[in-house]
Amino acid sequence: MTSSTVTSSQSPRPPRPNLAFRQLRGQRSPGEFAAAVRRAAREIGERVSCDARYVGRVEAGEIRCPNYAYERVFLHMFPGRTLADLGFAPRASVRGRGARETEDAPPEYPAIPSSHTDETAGAYEPYDTQDAQDPYETHDNYEESDVLRRAFMTGGATVAAASLSPFGFAYEASAADRPTRRVGAGEAGALEEAVRRIRLLDDRHGADGLYRRAAAPLRAAYELLDAGAVRQTTADRLHAGAGELAISVGWLAHDSGRFDDARSHYAEALATARVAGDAALEAHAFCNTAFLARDAGRPREAVRAAQAAQRVARPLGSPRLMSLLALREAGGWAGLADRAGCEQALARAQALYGRGSSEADPEWMSFYGEAELEGLEAQCWSALGDWRRAARHARRAAHLQNPHFTRNIALYTAELTDDLARGGQPDEAATAGMRVLDLLDEVQSSRIQTMLAATARVLLPHRRAAGVSAFLERHASVPRTA
Repeated sequence: MTSSTVTSSQSPRPPRPNLAFRQLRGQRSPGEFAAAVRRAAREIGERVSCDARYVGRVEAGEIRCPNYAYERVFLHMFPGRTLADLGFAPRASVRGRGARETEDAPPEYPAIPSSHTDETAGAYEPYDTQDAQDPYETHDNYEESDVLRRAFMTGGATVAAASLSPFGFAYEASAADRPTRRVGAGEAGALEEAVRRIRLLDDRHGADGLYRRAAAPLRAAYELLDAGAVRQTTADRLHAGAGELAISVGWLAHDSGRFDDARSHYAEALATARVAGDAALEAHAFCNTAFLARDAGRPREAVRAAQAAQRVARPLGSPRLMSLLALREAGGWAGLADRAGCEQALARAQALYGRGSSEADPEWMSFYGEAELEGLEAQCWSALGDWRRAARHARRAAHLQNPHFTRNIALYTAELTDDLARGGQPDEAATAGMRVLDLLDEVQSSRIQTMLAATARVLLPHRRAAGVSAFLERHASVPRTA
């Protein structure tokens, strides 16, 4: 293992705000603008992990020139404009040898050997230390990096899962081989990017192929915390990043049916939040704990965890977050067969959602739109045995869902399948079930497979119907994930 340290005491130039880019955003929130960027990327076949934080960093001038993938997307969004028109610096001024000779040299970070095997080597691009604070920027061969990124994001769940090595760290190294110096902004950025990528992969492919691979970055994240940070702001980012990564890995365990593992990861995130005094992270950890408790058959715990999350989150000023937490509480009440409590929480969730998005919305809530609101309400009515109402909301959820969230489309359609089957509509249920089976070529989720298996049992008495028979035969031929 080798490392290098800073040799210059000069501090980097302060970034200049990108006022032109801010003007182009207009009245849209950073989260809404990020969603528009992702839509534009899909239109031209790009995959970018744009979120509110990235938009904020561009506007703050921290990202002086986007990588090639973002450049193509931005120029597609604003035809006729150049990068300079969008407020960015010329690429030559921030890239390559010339820039390194004229600008203050930033810190170089430990070059820690990778632990991935030959089949995964190179799947994750390393971070360019020339602009170490930008986790979206890539290594010397920028065009190759864009190709790698697209391959990583679109190559299927198995290849993607094998590529979860965002830090380039030797996770299994002995204590004597680990870095002894304190870490900086580059490592914090790498950690934040790992969280984003895991979430993006889960959105597309589900949890089953990702969980085991995601454990190594989580161990590395807590090693970073143990190493300590140069600045308090970096330490805060490391705590938040490690906690969010613990929640993401916990969700992968949750969605793949490993409830005990998920409970442990969520508890780890909650402890990290409390050590750091991070209310936003604490609310997120309680939110997922409530969801897990509901799925694990502990509805009273779900209610208590959701209510705790709301107490912590109230001062954060995000109606959308409070709406999601009210839905978590509603799910607990439904599990307790408390229809009145569930209806009250649902009404509160809908009213809060109606207030719209805000700057205070956490970036991890990018999944929470009208489709998720409908999907979670469908689950509440299903738990209460109101199959017709549940099916109506599940159908709306699947229809409204952004195509990027393949896993959620499969989940909502599986919910619809079950609601139709239990509501006495076997033919429609079989048709919806076929759509789920089509999506299982791309999505690996034990949770969805478990739902379909339960639905198949409900449909067995109707197996002589042609559509039901075809569904049951195809379902029986689908390999189960381990």
